[in-house]
Amino acid sequence: MMPDAAARGADPFAPLTSGMLDVGDGHELYVETVGRADGIPAIYLHGGPGSGCQPDHRRLFDPERMHAVLFDQRGCGRSRPKGSREHNTTAHLIADMEKIREKCGFDRWIVAGGSWGATLALAYAEAHPERVSGIALRATFLGTQAEVATAFTSRLAQFYPALHEDFLSVLPPQERARPVEAYYRRILDADPAVHGPASRAWHDTERALSEHKAAKTRLDLASLNVWRTLPATPFMEAHYFINDSFMSEDQLLRNAGRLAGIPGIIVQGRYDLLCPPETSAGLAKVWPGSEVRIVEEAGHSLYDAGVRDAVMKSISDLASKAAR
Repeated sequence: MMPDAAARGADPFAPLTSGMLDVGDGHELYVETVGRADGIPAIYLHGGPGSGCQPDHRRLFDPERMHAVLFDQRGCGRSRPKGSREHNTTAHLIADMEKIREKCGFDRWIVAGGSWGATLALAYAEAHPERVSGIALRATFLGTQAEVATAFTSRLAQFYPALHEDFLSVLPPQERARPVEAYYRRILDADPAVHGPASRAWHDTERALSEHKAAKTRLDLASLNVWRTLPATPFMEAHYFINDSFMSEDQLLRNAGRLAGIPGIIVQGRYDLLCPPETSAGLAKVWPGSEVRIVEEAGHSLYDAGVRDAVMKSISDLASKAAR
């Protein structure tokens, strides 16, 4: 990875280094570091699965204290090959994180992530607890099909009944009894006439569930078959979720004892419809040394009022513990 010295002169959040890292299996990851070279090590895990890191994510880390790594997971963002689901599992992502840590020369680091990023953070920490100095989570997601199914069926119907009807109407009547599984199959279908409308409907429904004050609470059914750029995340989400996130049943809760001794802070929006407070509370009960910080008047999004500041504070608090 090459140093970005010129950009650093004007912007403290510009990357220290950026470049591609070959992790094998035909995959190259985009990796960047920010902060100071002798700062407290940390890594940020983006959500989705299937999205990617954004420049604003750098600002979650104090550049005067931290040396943070951000990367686009396999098939995501600037990583290559874009959209590839081959050799793309949770175990692969954990191994990639270890390659990145070794490349950076870190012994231990703070692991931070939200939603799917929280899933991956927990999976990594349970696999390599000796490499983790603290964990900062937002919107706990345990990677189970049950969590996704509840969000897109009963919870969607409870809070957005008209949107729920729209969501079901995209499917043939015979597939509506198990709509989430039907959407997975359709999104992963090779035929654009099948995966196009399904991926757009899934994406727009998920967006409504993720916003505390949803901008749109109905699907534009007439536009689902209109050709336009397809969203990336539904394809990676379907790949992971149809495979139980490539984990065993309740793996993250069953193995939470491995987190004992690792300080953890869980930032939780009170009205998160995708990852509700009960999930964070359940995790905290089996994770000694963790605490839940509720953000009132907030839902799932990092950019709901108060959430971003709470995440920054959680990372800063964990950095202070790591420094001691």
